Amino acid sequence: MNHIKDTNETVEKIAFHFEEIIKLLGEDSSREGLKKTPIRAAKALYYATKGYRADAVEIANQAIFEHSGSRLIIVKDIEFYSFCEHHILPFFGKVSIGYIPNGKMIGLSKLARIVNVYAQRLQVQERLTAEVCRAVAQVLDAKGVIVTCNAQHLCMKMRGVEKQDSSTTTVEYMGEFEISPSLRKEFFASLNI
Repeated sequence: MNHIKDTNETVEKIAFHFEEIIKLLGEDSSREGLKKTPIRAAKALYYATKGYRADAVEIANQAIFEHSGSRLIIVKDIEFYSFCEHHILPFFGKVSIGYIPNGKMIGLSKLARIVNVYAQRLQVQERLTAEVCRAVAQVLDAKGVIVTCNAQHLCMKMRGVEKQDSSTTTVEYMGEFEISPSLRKEFFASLNI
């Protein structure tokens, strides 16, 4: 019950600030179309940033299994949505994860959940990629992990330079992927990059 009360109090505080922002922008927050906007926006933002209230390691540890085989396991095109921490505007795209087991494997949906935990925070793409890589390496003690992220940023599309077709790719890797260009090549070939 306290969790619900705390959540409601937080959402109400966020809604108050949204209403103030609407007023500062020069709008009438009491007009019909905007009356419920502060609370709706607060609920949406609270939901979209639920990664702050989740633990990637705890989530992943729910589905770790013994596994003695596989040279390389890849889950690709995990879609995500996040907020740029510099402008609080969305960025979105896809993450692909590859790992070399070291006696353990993870339930495939847990990789997507790890991505969600870090994406559902105020974020930069570079850190998102690194955090996912570190979390997978930590929970699996994998021989190697590689993560690539391709995203489009509304802070580049709807403000600033306004480049509509731009996208950004980040790559992070550790373990055997650091020392083996052929492993990196195998991973990227499987993604058709």
